[in-house]
Formats: sequence, C-alpha cells, structure tokens
Amino acid sequence: MTFELQILGSGSATPMVGRHPTAQLLAVGEGRYLLDCGEGTQLRFLENRRRLSSLRVVFISHLHGDHYYGLFGLLNTLHLQGRQEPLTVVGPPGLELALTTVAFHAQAQPGYPLTFVPVDTEAHAVVYEDAFVRVWSLPMRHRIPCTGYLIEEQPRRARLVKALLPPGLSAAELSQLAAGQDLLADEASGRPALLHADVAMPPAVPRRYAFCSDTRFQPELAELVRGVDLLYHEATFLDDLRERAATTHHSTARQAAELARAAGAQRLLIGHFSSRYKQLEPHLAEARTVFEWTELATEGLLVSL
Repeated sequence: MTFELQILGSGSATPMVGRHPTAQLLAVGEGRYLLDCGEGTQLRFLENRRRLSSLRVVFISHLHGDHYYGLFGLLNTLHLQGRQEPLTVVGPPGLELALTTVAFHAQAQPGYPLTFVPVDTEAHAVVYEDAFVRVWSLPMRHRIPCTGYLIEEQPRRARLVKALLPPGLSAAELSQLAAGQDLLADEASGRPALLHADVAMPPAVPRRYAFCSDTRFQPELAELVRGVDLLYHEATFLDDLRERAATTHHSTARQAAELARAAGAQRLLIGHFSSRYKQLEPHLAEARTVFEWTELATEGLLVSL
C-alpha cells in the first residue's frame, strides 16, 4: 500500500521567492491528507499535478497565517469545482470560526459537507481515523495553541502464500483465510484443519509519520514519536541563533536532529526555514552532525516509505 509524502512548502512566515509556506500532502492507500495549508497551496497542487478533488482531510497545526491562509481559497475552489464529497478539517479551536466567518461575508458557503474537528493542543490523543490511517495529536510549544500530528497506517492483513495453500480450496474458503480466519477440518474431503498462520506471511508493521510543526525544542516529545519511520521537525534557525529560536518558540536544525536521535527515528526531514537563509546546506550539515539520516524538506520533495 502506498505511503508517500510530498513537500509543497518549506518556508516560514516571511515570503520568499521559490520557498512557499508550509504545506505537505500525504498519500496512504486511497487516502489523501493535507498537513497545513499556507498561502498558495492550491497552486502547489497544480504545479505538482495533484488533484484537489482527491483530498479527504485537512490537518491544520495552528492559526499563524503561513500555516492556514491558503485554506480559504482551497475550500472555495473545491466549491467552484462542484465537489460533493465530504471534507474534514482538523485543527485548533478558532479555525472553524475563522473559516465560516470569511465564507459568510464572501457569501461563499461550500456546497459540500464540511466537518470541523477541534483539537486539544495540550493533549496526545486520537483526533481522526478512517480505513487507511489513525491520527494522534502531538502537543507543540509555540506562541499560540499549536499541535503536531502522528499518522499511522491501519494494520494490514497478513498475505496468503500461494505455495503453502493446499489444492482444491473453494472461493469461500480462500476468502475466509484471506480474512485471517482458520478453516475447520472438512470430513467430506478429508482435508485437515488449516490454520491461517500456517499459510500466510505476517503483516508488515504499520508505517508512521510524525509532523512536528512550529515549536520550541521539547526533548519530552521523543517519547510520543519513538521509532517513527519518518519525522518532520521545524528547523527555523541554525544553532548559533538558539536563543532567538527559544524566544520566538521555534527550533534549530541541531535541535531537530537531537530529537530525531533521541526518538530513534528512521529518517528526519527539516523545514520551515527562515527567509534570512538563502542557502540551506548549512542546515543540512548542522543536523547531520547529530543525525546522519536527515534531508531538507524542500519544495517538491517526494518521500516514499
């Protein structure tokens, strides 16, 4: 099953040519999930040949403009395109009021079902679940209420091994085995009982992605994201500006790497770069001195797990 992340924006609050505000698109199976929606996100969909209509859920971390101002236009475009399928928007308190107020004054009420799920930004709890993923909130420490998200694919079924299957099984029996059930002995045919575990490969361990949005460095977060396959963590500054990072409730590239190492993450993506940095190689070099498996979450990057 597909588990693929594409970076649509890697910048921070101040606009910069070639670096867009935060937005990421995660594909898990048939599900499409948008993480944050900075200005121009719908244009990033067009540039990367992604269909807005495929979106299932939008997750917003907090109400600073570079993380959700693009949502107003995106929701309206879906309305103009005639969307009928429901859309879920998950985010901090105040998000529903902001969106519905703008829609009211613009006389642009969406013509599709729109469900809002408020998140307690101080809690680590399940905030969304469907056939493809289960999603937990991750408490961030920012200047306003802010949440990250831990996304885990739903457990997959064990796969039957054709070579281990006895001949003559009916379609109903194969279906029963595929559903993880054992077969009782068949006295009529003389077939003995057949255990599912004897004819199937164990299912793969569910893959997990942690999206850590704007936050001060908080080592305790490592326990909540322990062992994730992929960790995204903001790295607004280089470590020589560690004090400024703390003052503005942001993190450095080194701190992001320290968290990845402490959490035992498999891979790290760093992003949300301050516009003061025209070149990003120093961010990558700084992080890799602590955690080797680090990449820059730059525009268009596609990561498959």
